[in-house]
Amino acid sequence: MNPVRDIEFMAEALRLAEKGLYTTHPNPRVGSVIVSDGRVVGRGFHRRAGEPHAEVVALAEAGEAARGATVYVTLEPCSHQGRTPPCADALIAAGVGRVVAAMVDPNPEVSGQGVERLRQAGIEVDVGVLEAQARALNPGYVRRISGGLPYVRCKLAMSLDGRAAMRDGTSKWITSEAARRDAQFLRARSDAILTGSGTLTYDDPSLNVRLAPEEFPCDLSAEEVPQPLRVVLDSNLKMNTSARMLSLPGKTLILCTRFDPSRAGKLERAGGQVIQLQDEKGRIYLKDALAYLGDRGLNEILIEAGPTVAGQALHEGVLDEIVIYVAPHLMGDDARGLFHLPWIEKMEDRIPLEIREIRQIGSDLRVTAVPRARGGN
Repeated sequence: MNPVRDIEFMAEALRLAEKGLYTTHPNPRVGSVIVSDGRVVGRGFHRRAGEPHAEVVALAEAGEAARGATVYVTLEPCSHQGRTPPCADALIAAGVGRVVAAMVDPNPEVSGQGVERLRQAGIEVDVGVLEAQARALNPGYVRRISGGLPYVRCKLAMSLDGRAAMRDGTSKWITSEAARRDAQFLRARSDAILTGSGTLTYDDPSLNVRLAPEEFPCDLSAEEVPQPLRVVLDSNLKMNTSARMLSLPGKTLILCTRFDPSRAGKLERAGGQVIQLQDEKGRIYLKDALAYLGDRGLNEILIEAGPTVAGQALHEGVLDEIVIYVAPHLMGDDARGLFHLPWIEKMEDRIPLEIREIRQIGSDLRVTAVPRARGGN
């Protein structure tokens, strides 16, 4: 065992896993490298749910060279029959000598069982190489499996003086074309994009992914470009049946609290799906909406909404990550702020954030931060 070489090969497995960043949901992104006599003989990554897992792809490439080899995999090999056979059994059948996993799978159907099955077969197993990096690659899968809620990002755009829209609600376009294109990749990696009825009224957004197949790290056809579920918080079903997103490919889910059969029927005939969430106060709590989406197997949710929903997400403590695109211009005193936070009145009420990254995107800055209370991943 060479710790330096273990890190080197696991880093390559993580790079392979990233190729599935936009296509594997609801499954985790996983990469695998098979090494024999210090040479890589097999590589693989999980591309899409229902297709072969990373280890199986790597074994197929390695062939007989896998016998006695070391397998590096970014997540514990599965031990249960799902849409594909157990990867632990495939590794045993191939006669590999050692398996190095970055992390144990938090899924209770697998957790520790894949490792145990390999060890019982006489295979040496080590766990924990580049574990933090592996967990960071699958924040939604880890959070949903561990606690039932998806990982939630909020994407926002603002001027340098912290304004998200003009007084009349106009917000197109605050940021540059480069920033808007960058945000498309945030959409593409998400299982769902969530917005509020106010954003529908002012912007009539499409909330779809507008990227070409060749812009993704793995080969995709035009039909395979990911289109996340669109989720609208619309307590009273005021959504217009002519809303742009209803006519687009993919699904639009409309969450309400006050169910009107007539309005629901019209929206569903227009292309939506209406779900009623019970709440005695007639409003939608984001935790309830996110719990419902977690039950549907959704890992990562992107909030693209106005200051009311963004502020509510902070107030309810459901935000894991905030991505703000900052444009180099000023919009003035009468323009609208980024978050609606009426409960903050004193300095001690401030919400502390930890800035994780600042990067220039075209003429704008992209600031990534996490609420300290949540601690990020």
